[in-house]
Amino acid sequence: MESEHLHSPTPAKGFNRHLRARYSRVTLFFARVVIGVLWWDVILRRLGLKRLSRRTAPRRYRRIAQRFRALATSMGGVWIKVGQFLSARLDVLPESITTELAGLQDEVAPEPFEVMRGVVVEEFGAPLEERFTSFDPQPLASASLGQVHRAQLPSGEAVVVKVQRPDIHDLIRVDLAALTTVVGWLKRYRPITRRADLDELLAEFSRTLWEEVDYLAEADNARRFAEMFSEDSGVRIPAVYGSHTTARVLTLEDVYFIKITDYAAIEAVGVDRAEVAERLFRTYLGQIFTEGFFHADPHPGNLFVEPLEMGEWRLVFVDFGMVGRVMTKAKQGLRDLAIA
Repeated sequence: MESEHLHSPTPAKGFNRHLRARYSRVTLFFARVVIGVLWWDVILRRLGLKRLSRRTAPRRYRRIAQRFRALATSMGGVWIKVGQFLSARLDVLPESITTELAGLQDEVAPEPFEVMRGVVVEEFGAPLEERFTSFDPQPLASASLGQVHRAQLPSGEAVVVKVQRPDIHDLIRVDLAALTTVVGWLKRYRPITRRADLDELLAEFSRTLWEEVDYLAEADNARRFAEMFSEDSGVRIPAVYGSHTTARVLTLEDVYFIKITDYAAIEAVGVDRAEVAERLFRTYLGQIFTEGFFHADPHPGNLFVEPLEMGEWRLVFVDFGMVGRVMTKAKQGLRDLAIA
């Protein structure tokens, strides 16, 4: 990933008034959080009130997480992704924060259809009706970076089309600029810097985010997963339609079946939920220990069960924007740890 993505500049220049206001809203929120943490966890402890600080910590941290969750939900963009990223950092943050953020779902209000139509037209240089026989204006899913619509190709195939929000690159730049500012403040707080390399965390998050908005890279990831599971009849990966895919529009085979958390529907088609869990676990063992390449966003909206005949079924993966890689030495270390 290009280096300029990793540390976005402060948006005093180069951003419009709306984006500068967005930057200010976020940095003001975190400034209040930092001041509160310094007061309760540093100053009061130095004044001999350590017990008070410790006793109130879980409630205070939970309240911070609740306020951040509300901010992320209202602003969308990068901040929902930040919350999801932080919810997995048990090595850095108190459990009262990670638990509160764990349920943060990347579900936001959809863009008007005409706005998304404009993105498709711009990407293909042709009217939407020339590229698709039908295109459902109601999104199947709407997330912070883009939304998914069902459609049909002129050749008759049923597909889903992932369309990027038109202003998402500007939002990412200004949100990463705000995040860089906040990280600069947090680096002065030793209890955090002792537990994590904040610059490395920021770089890792930035790389992942920019990869997610490169739909050509996501298409390549989907093709790689399809090759990985080509011999596994129990797993299905949607086919990519390269003729209808660009950096901002991704067209895939429609494989949206029964959501993996729809237990009633799964049992209604005669599938054992325990078998679903076992197959999911097995596929991840193979991804991590054998391939060293794994689906890094396995939330319920990205996993489905496809019923087949005679009680058979397939586990379906979608959304390949976030992937993880395990180097050879790390794979061996993980194997040794698992055996031990």
